[in-house]
Amino acid sequence: MTSFIPTVLAAALLAGAGHVGAQVVFYENQDFRGRAVTVNKQIDSFQREGFNDRATSAIVLNDRWEACDDVYFGGRCVVLRPGRYPSLAAMGMNDRISSVREVHRNARIDDNRYAPEAPQPVYDNRRRGHEKLYQAKVTSVRAVVGPPEQRCWMEREDVPATQGSMNVTGALAGALLGGILGHQVGSGGSRDLVTVGGAVAGGAIGANVGRDNKPATTREVQRCNTVPSQAKPEFWDVAYTFRGQEHHVQMTAPPRQNIPVNAKGEPRA
Repeated sequence: MTSFIPTVLAAALLAGAGHVGAQVVFYENQDFRGRAVTVNKQIDSFQREGFNDRATSAIVLNDRWEACDDVYFGGRCVVLRPGRYPSLAAMGMNDRISSVREVHRNARIDDNRYAPEAPQPVYDNRRRGHEKLYQAKVTSVRAVVGPPEQRCWMEREDVPATQGSMNVTGALAGALLGGILGHQVGSGGSRDLVTVGGAVAGGAIGANVGRDNKPATTREVQRCNTVPSQAKPEFWDVAYTFRGQEHHVQMTAPPRQNIPVNAKGEPRA
């Protein structure tokens, strides 16, 4: 029985981030890599932290935070909701953040002030107060990669011999058949367009019936195969047992043999 399934666990990222109580963690590289700076209070200037214009990805654990591209909250500012931001480029803040502050919980923020892309979910695995921690044994680990990739190439193939004289009857029959097929797959305002296109295609096919034979030719065609993704895993799907119950969690890095949990079996950093 699965008793606890958080959406995404950031334990591997936050365990070495510094302050356990941090509400925001900024990273120097994309995908939460490189040097990290933790924030749990207002930062007027990242210059004092030696991290000015260096943030490339971020994790917001809770509350909302305003990040600005100039010191003392000047210039362009973006409000970040709780979640994971693997890249700040989409919001135009890549290597540009100079100051950051918490947004009051009751503050009303216009939609255009938020980051344009919704963040990926994050599970807050910080230790609560003085709760006792236990070690839960990992029973299985499965790396989850992206969707399969398509690889294509060009090759030459023979084109069957065409036929010379036009067969008018064939053209009419082909047009009628093409129109019917197009009408069946069309819908709404696009139905007429599909019908006409089908009629034209069908007419072209029907018109070729009965032509005199012409020499075969060759042409370049594209061939494609689907192969497994070669990208790095997007996350690890981990199963562990605690007090006779099986738990599942998604992690951003492969776990060790055991996972720290609280008395309920919830993962903790």
